[in-house]
Amino acid sequence: MFENQKILILGFARSGYEAAKVLIQRGNEVVLNDSKKEELQDADKIRELKELGVQFVFGSHPDDLLDSSFDYLIKNPGVPIHHKYVLQARELGIEVINEAEMAYRLFPDHVKLIGITGTNGKTTTTSLTYEILKKAFGNRVHLAGNIGYPLSSILNQLKENDIVVMEVSCQQLENFSTFHPNIAVMTNLSPAHIDFFGSYEVYKKVKAKIFQNQTIQDVAILNVENGDVLDETKKIPSTKKFFSSENSINGCYLDGRDIYYYGKKILSRDDILIAGIHNVENVMASLMVAKELSVPDSVIVDVVRHFTGVEHRLEYVDTVGGRRFYNDTEATNIKCTQIALSSFDHPIIVILGGLERGQDFFELSPYLDHVKAIIAIGECRNRVVSFANTMEIPVYSFEFLKDGFAKGYEVSAPGDIILLSPASASWDQYKECEIRGMEFKNYVKDLKSTQK
Repeated sequence: MFENQKILILGFARSGYEAAKVLIQRGNEVVLNDSKKEELQDADKIRELKELGVQFVFGSHPDDLLDSSFDYLIKNPGVPIHHKYVLQARELGIEVINEAEMAYRLFPDHVKLIGITGTNGKTTTTSLTYEILKKAFGNRVHLAGNIGYPLSSILNQLKENDIVVMEVSCQQLENFSTFHPNIAVMTNLSPAHIDFFGSYEVYKKVKAKIFQNQTIQDVAILNVENGDVLDETKKIPSTKKFFSSENSINGCYLDGRDIYYYGKKILSRDDILIAGIHNVENVMASLMVAKELSVPDSVIVDVVRHFTGVEHRLEYVDTVGGRRFYNDTEATNIKCTQIALSSFDHPIIVILGGLERGQDFFELSPYLDHVKAIIAIGECRNRVVSFANTMEIPVYSFEFLKDGFAKGYEVSAPGDIILLSPASASWDQYKECEIRGMEFKNYVKDLKSTQK
């Protein structure tokens, strides 16, 4: 399969690069097309692929590039589903797939595939599942997918009976046909990517494609409290298993502060460092995958107790002076900060602000029950101050995070949460929000060093 054929890859990025390497090594004629000009691309990767024999067409999508001489069109997941080459390929009878579908078709025999999707929580669930299985099975376990590691990039490492834990995006699911996870997880569904798919109904149908090739021998792990998940999985052929954060069910569930698996207590909510009920659900989904593979309870509990979450997303950093610090720098909009604020039942000092782009901070009003102080930073700090004053919450204003961090610790007390969840982009001071998050984490590290 995929040998001595002519293949057009639409879109460079990581997936296009990895797919091109795999295909050219299998004796295919590979043409890679991307609308961005060559000077804006990764020069080292271009040089590497050119030396291997890949042909490039940069800067446009020529009308005469795709013709009946091609055997496959491999589309980058981010390319619109109605791109002219996609439509032309269908007219010409050329199969349209993506890099992950291509890589899946090249798997060795008996690789166990775990596919994890959902509107929210899939990165956390994928990361935690991988960490648990890695501890249980060592180098047999591989991490891939939308989490930043194209499936093609691990092909050379895969051996028979290995385990792949893969985060699966809706854009990837759009062009899957044979992709068949032995265990498939859907964390939840809510409106998203409407601009890409045209409607929520289409988006839900695409998400449910993760189950389309499963059989009764395969397992679907589902959030029983999400109505849309239940609706979209009514007719799937898989063996369904459920988790719930609200009710005691025949599956995995939260009862008080304890998590049970079919009636047996596995761990306590107090064992979970990552905050919020949504993360309790993510832990339950990961636990259920692990139990399908007979991982001992002790391994699951040990990994969960040390898991700090996905970096920069409500990430537990450390506890210093009795204060717990959380880095949620990727909360660049109001909705993410709403989720963060609703994740704690302890007093919170929250750091808000950054790039001025007209955010309505008053949309945070219903989520302030535990907020004891607000630190306003960045370009929009004056509007944060106005919001805090209206809500009658103590507020302290600083241009820079460094000064705001110091004040946040000063006005906090043991037992408090100090939370960076800015509800704002970082571009007023930083090239990217991850730099802001690393700065926050370094301040925590420095603070801890002074207290030894």
